[in-house]
Amino acid sequence: MAERISRQGIEGLSTSEAQKRLAQYGPNALEEENTSALLRLLAYFWGPIPWMIELAALLSAIVRHWADFSIIFGLLLFNALIGFWQEYKAANALKALKSRLALKARVLRDRRWGEIDAVELVPGDIVRLRLGDIVPADARLVEGDYLSVDQSALTGESLPVEKKTGDTVYSGSVVKQGEMVALVTVTGDDSYFGRTAKLVQDAGAPSHFQKAVLTIGDFLIYLSLALVAALILVQLFRGSPVLELVQFALILTVASIPVAMPAVLSVTMAVGALALSKNKAIVSRLQSIEEMAGIDILCSDKTGTLTQNRLTLGKAEIFAAADEQDLIVAAALASHAANRDAIDLAVIGAVREERALQGYQLKHFTPFDPVSKRTEAEVIGPDGKTVRVSKGAPQIIVKLAAVDETTAARAEGLIQEHAARGMRSLGVARTDESGRWQFLGILPMFDPPREDSAQTLQEAMAHGITVKMVTGDNLAIARETAVRLGLGKRIEPATTLLDSDGSQPADAAERIDAADGFAQVFPEHKYGIVKALQQRGHLVAMTGDGVNDAPALKQADVGIAVSGATDAARAAASLILTAPGLSVIIGAVEEARRIFERMNAYAIYRITETIRIMVFMVLSMVVFNSYPITAVMIILLALLNDIPIMAIAKDNTGLDPQPVRWQMHRVLTLATVLGVIGVLETFLLLAIVKIWIPLPLEQVQTIIFLKLSIAGHLTLFVARTRRPMLTQPYPAPLLIGAILATQLIAALIAGFGLLVVALPWSYIGWVWIYCLAWVVVEDAVKVAFYRHLERNTSRHRNFIRMLGDRLHFPYR
Repeated sequence: MAERISRQGIEGLSTSEAQKRLAQYGPNALEEENTSALLRLLAYFWGPIPWMIELAALLSAIVRHWADFSIIFGLLLFNALIGFWQEYKAANALKALKSRLALKARVLRDRRWGEIDAVELVPGDIVRLRLGDIVPADARLVEGDYLSVDQSALTGESLPVEKKTGDTVYSGSVVKQGEMVALVTVTGDDSYFGRTAKLVQDAGAPSHFQKAVLTIGDFLIYLSLALVAALILVQLFRGSPVLELVQFALILTVASIPVAMPAVLSVTMAVGALALSKNKAIVSRLQSIEEMAGIDILCSDKTGTLTQNRLTLGKAEIFAAADEQDLIVAAALASHAANRDAIDLAVIGAVREERALQGYQLKHFTPFDPVSKRTEAEVIGPDGKTVRVSKGAPQIIVKLAAVDETTAARAEGLIQEHAARGMRSLGVARTDESGRWQFLGILPMFDPPREDSAQTLQEAMAHGITVKMVTGDNLAIARETAVRLGLGKRIEPATTLLDSDGSQPADAAERIDAADGFAQVFPEHKYGIVKALQQRGHLVAMTGDGVNDAPALKQADVGIAVSGATDAARAAASLILTAPGLSVIIGAVEEARRIFERMNAYAIYRITETIRIMVFMVLSMVVFNSYPITAVMIILLALLNDIPIMAIAKDNTGLDPQPVRWQMHRVLTLATVLGVIGVLETFLLLAIVKIWIPLPLEQVQTIIFLKLSIAGHLTLFVARTRRPMLTQPYPAPLLIGAILATQLIAALIAGFGLLVVALPWSYIGWVWIYCLAWVVVEDAVKVAFYRHLERNTSRHRNFIRMLGDRLHFPYR
């Protein structure tokens, strides 16, 4: 194939041959798998929690409890629609990548130049590339002087790259200078751009939020099955009818399933997403809020994220120039703003007073080319005299001025010093009155850090987040930027850590974890770096703005597209910043940690209530052989307990200074302890009203219903903070109002006998006093539980530090 292309050379392809190759290689476009909206919606009805809810709805329909069925199915549908809508808005990464491909291409077909749709290009086509073009496919340059290409969105390199005959240009990059003819080598999915898109399609880390919900669901499923099995055995032994067992299985199922848990957690995250949007951060994937609360590593793209993606002049090195401004004005005269060249714009922008250039008249300008490696301008000065000025590669300018050995040695030393610090050097010369060239000096150039980057990075570290810089620039530039930002000097070339396809050598993950940053990084490397850190147990955030960042943005636990990012980066990211800089990230992390605390509190509350109701009902059935509450009461509890609890999304919470994650063993242990206390207090009350104060079964059921409703919401006050419940942060007024309104409704239901048998108001008051006394006990147990955990954690950290000191490795 390669020989055939080579033989055809500049002649190009015939139309018939192009059609054959189009059939062989396919169109020059990204393939996209489209999943119907219906299938995406149905996916939200699949999984342990949906299965439990659907089973409860099915049992309700079988025994014709249509009110129960409507409530359960409505909550299931509500949760599915929230998740589906968020996915619908966010699932457009491949579409955005595809939109970046060039639409048209100038191609040589049948020995004639013409314009075709870029999607019709095939390997072997001859295309012409010139200023402003988006390269339509990967191609090898075969004819022309030179090409300057901006491929920062693909590789992360901050400066345009010079290309010559034989070099490869990548699809999606932009031609900044020059004009050349190129031979198309790779198209579509096989191109550099296409491989990046494929990485985006394949990327994606499992949500820790989803894992947490599944863990809770599994725990409740196993507990429910065990209790149902035990109860069925007991009741069958007692000779209970099968239909009665089915009805009670329905009651127990409804009681055991946290029907509203996914909806409450989703609403909590949605409210948090709204708060973040007001702080210039748009959430495209709800689960990323929970992930953001736990990130401990931030992989930050350098160009345009940590730096300004704009060349700036450093400290000028004066030789024959009068002063720094004299040197810069001379360089500006040898520049041409209309060319929009990055170097020219940087030099012209450094002139302090615009009138310094107004007295000059341009007679002739010679643009930069890779042969002479300099620009030259002939200008008429304010005094009417003609002078020539030149700027370019400093070695070339030094040679042009024919300086002595001492001057040449000094210039060479400065050039090497700048190169070691990752800066480009620009030599400047001007002719004197005799027409001889005078070497005026050297201007170093670099891409400066953003003004807010250093402060933002310090704040990130104060929040327990380690920052690692990721860039496509060379090692010297990366190290200089890292030093300026205070990131550390341990910058590793990605090529020594990862293979070209992103795969890892045996010790790569450990070295990646220990590095402060990475240089010479390609998209496959970024993707591999994120995966390696995730394999080491880290939750990873990745910031970026270019097409080259998209795969890693999607693979990261939290992909953050910074302000001004490409469509591809924004589509792959789960958090999109609309304000420049990274400072908004810290605010987003703080808000995410508050949201996490709300979800954690709700999870503890919900599991506690499930255990309390399930175990109590089974225990009371085994001991007293009667239903402690009716099916209607269980539905009322579901409504009174869960629907108003959505107000927890607005609750006040503390702010953890360190990353937070789901620690399910702690959540389940504390919830079980509180649940067991709830079972004991409820069973004690049942014994009191059945034995010591014999009441009719119907009134007993109303008392237990009221007790479960009151105690449930009081438990939320216990679960919402690790400190005593009456200390700061105090509950939000909205949460207090929702709970008081709910309990007023519960009291009215019990007092007036709405759907239940009425109770005397004095009994309602005593039930409240009983619940308030027990909530003090629950709160004391909770505080003791967390103090015990903190002591154990402190001992563990001290042990690790001691071991680290002895083995000479740092504690992280």
